[in-house]
Amino acid sequence: MIRVLIVDDHAVVRAGIRLLLDAESDLEPVGEAGDANEAVAQAAALTPDVVLLDVTMPGQSGVDAIPAVLAAAPGARVLMLSMHDDPAYARSALSAGASGYMLKEAAYVDLVAAIRQVAGGQLYVHPRMGAQLAVEPKLAEPADDLSEREREVLALLARGYTNQEIAARLFVSVRTVESHRSHILTKLRLSTRAELVRYALDTGLLQ
Repeated sequence: MIRVLIVDDHAVVRAGIRLLLDAESDLEPVGEAGDANEAVAQAAALTPDVVLLDVTMPGQSGVDAIPAVLAAAPGARVLMLSMHDDPAYARSALSAGASGYMLKEAAYVDLVAAIRQVAGGQLYVHPRMGAQLAVEPKLAEPADDLSEREREVLALLARGYTNQEIAARLFVSVRTVESHRSHILTKLRLSTRAELVRYALDTGLLQ
């Protein structure tokens, strides 16, 4: 069962999404929030698998709230739900740690599919947004001195996997993953996960 926290400043939108998710046998709406502060509190209390997070809310935006939401529920994935089709919004959200970006104009079946995809550890970008991101010029070239294993670890880190999850997927120790991560950061001269996500997006590693 995929546990979903619905965050939107419009109660009608939250209620509608809840009704739709209730109809799915593998999706469970476990809570709602109307702003960023409430989203963080609910994420900590409910430990959802997916946080469906609106971009535009009163006070702090959904994008700015991503780090705090993920810190409150480290095992959660964030799927942004937005009316904005500007690629800059999607890049900002993904760079901040979101695992997906969905437009509010999308069909219900696409939203459900996106939730399942993000919950499964994959990156999701609305098809039209993905096309726009793909045609934007790259801001960086892939580092040639990264090993294949380091590239693999980098891709998983950028998708939001923890060191423990990466170790399990690659059948290595957590210490080995930590070592790879340290080498990657050193080679790329980066310091945070957000910078790793940005690098992975700019070099096409997540496409």
